[in-house]
Amino acid sequence: MKEKTIDYILRATWQAVSRMYNEQAQKYGATMATGFALLSIDKEGTPSTALGPRMGMEATSLTRTLKSMEDKGLITRQPNPDDGRGVLIHLTEFGKEKRDLSKTTVRQFNDKVKARVTDEQLAHFIEVAEIINELILDKNIFNDNEKNH
Repeated sequence: MKEKTIDYILRATWQAVSRMYNEQAQKYGATMATGFALLSIDKEGTPSTALGPRMGMEATSLTRTLKSMEDKGLITRQPNPDDGRGVLIHLTEFGKEKRDLSKTTVRQFNDKVKARVTDEQLAHFIEVAEIINELILDKNIFNDNEKNH
């Protein structure tokens, strides 16, 4: 059998996790992006400009997600007192309820995985993921000064 590449394993695993979360969120009329946004908004409010980078989401996708969340009564937008041009995103009471549901869902996933892997396996997984992220952030994958053949 042909060996799977690291990027294939990462992509296939993330797609499976994403599909799983979206199927669960759909039961509550939501999406994984909505759940992730709920978990990314601080209790005292979060500047809308900080949410995109925090979630790894492009501005256009984030705008659609926030509009949907506002339409569903999950969030409100309020002027940022520290930045006259900025907006703070706040959770409504309904949003806080759904945030708790999202937290429970994430914890359940984590608990199921932790029940099947050892602490050592999880530590290695995290270590490898951090190394991959460092290589990418440091632009050490396709460094033009190296001869990668």
